[in-house]
Amino acid sequence: MVFITHLPLLITFLEVPAIKTGSSDYCLQYIIHVISMFCILRWMLMTKRGGDWWRRLSPSLQFRTFGNVDVIGKSDWLTYQGATNIATTLRAAAIFLRLYGGWDWFITLSARDYPLITQDDLSHVFSSVRRDLNFIEHTSDLGWKEKHRFQPIVVDPGLYLARRSQIFIATEKRPTPDAFRIFTGSPWVIISRSFLEFCILGWDNLPRTLLMYYTNVMLSQEGYFQSVICNSPEFKNTTVNGDLRFVIWDNPPKMEPHLLNISDYNEMVRSGAAFGRQFGKDDPVLNLIDEKILKRGHYQAVPGAWCFGRRRWWMDPCSQWGDVNILKPGPQAKKFEESVSNLLDGWKSQSNQCQ
Repeated sequence: MVFITHLPLLITFLEVPAIKTGSSDYCLQYIIHVISMFCILRWMLMTKRGGDWWRRLSPSLQFRTFGNVDVIGKSDWLTYQGATNIATTLRAAAIFLRLYGGWDWFITLSARDYPLITQDDLSHVFSSVRRDLNFIEHTSDLGWKEKHRFQPIVVDPGLYLARRSQIFIATEKRPTPDAFRIFTGSPWVIISRSFLEFCILGWDNLPRTLLMYYTNVMLSQEGYFQSVICNSPEFKNTTVNGDLRFVIWDNPPKMEPHLLNISDYNEMVRSGAAFGRQFGKDDPVLNLIDEKILKRGHYQAVPGAWCFGRRRWWMDPCSQWGDVNILKPGPQAKKFEESVSNLLDGWKSQSNQCQ
C-alpha cells in the first residue's frame, strides 16, 4: 500500500509476518516514512534471515519509480512476549529521528493489521489533529496483570543470545513499583515525534528508568509507552485514550484477539477505525475490504486522486500518476473523522486520561 499525503507527515513501523503475500516468512520490521515535499511513503525494511520477501516487493512500479524503499539488512531477534519487541520499536524510532526530519507521527502496526480507510482518508482527517497528541490506549487498572505480568521477573534471551529462544521466568517475584505508576494497554500506538524524542533522547531519566524496568516484564510493549507518558508531567496531557484499531476479543479473552472474518465486516465498517486487527492469512474478508473500501486491485496500490491510469483488470490505475499531493477522501473518511472526534472529546474532558 502506498500512502499519499501532504499533511500530516506519518511514520509507520510494522512487525511480524505479512498476511497477503502467500509466504510464511517473517519480516522483523517495516518502517514507513512520508516524505514532506514528495509525499510518498519511504519504506525501510528489516529482513528475516533467509527471507525472500524482497523479490516479491521489487517488481512494484511505484517502488522502483519513487525509490521509497530502503532495506536495513541487519535484523534483530524478536522474542514473543519479550523485551526485544520494545528494543526493536525504539530502534526503528531512533533510525528515523536520525535520518529524516519533518514527520509528525510514528504508528506501530502488525502485518496482521489491515487498513479500513484509504491513505487519503487518513491524511485528510489527521491534517486537522494537533501534532503533539499521542493516541495511546491506557489504564492504571492492572487487575490480574499485576500478579501475572508485573510481579514475575521475566528474562528475554533475545537480548544476549545469537539465536532464537523463548523467555524464561525467575522463581522469585518482585513487588509492584511505588516510585512510579504502572499503566497498561494496547501495544499499537500513534505517537508524536516530540514524545519519541523524549523517549530516545530524553533529558529526563524517566524513559531509561522505565525501559530498564520493562526489560523484565512480560509483554512489555503493552505498558512501556503508556507508563512513560502518564508519568511525565510534560506529556501526560497529550494522551488520547484510544488506538484507532478495530479488535474483537473472545470471552473470556485469549492471548490473541479473535481473527476477523466476513461476519465481522459490517461492524468493522461502522467502527470508524483506521485499522482492523487481526486477520488470518489470505482470509476472504481482506479481498472484500480491498474491493469495497480501498478500491484496490490484486497486488496494486490503493488508488487516490493522484492516479491517472484507466481502471482495467490487467492494469493498475496508479501506474500513471499526476500531482501526488492531491487528496480525495472517500466515504469512510466521515466515519473515521467521527471516531477521532469522539476520542478528542474524551481527551478534552480529561475524564479518562492517565487514570
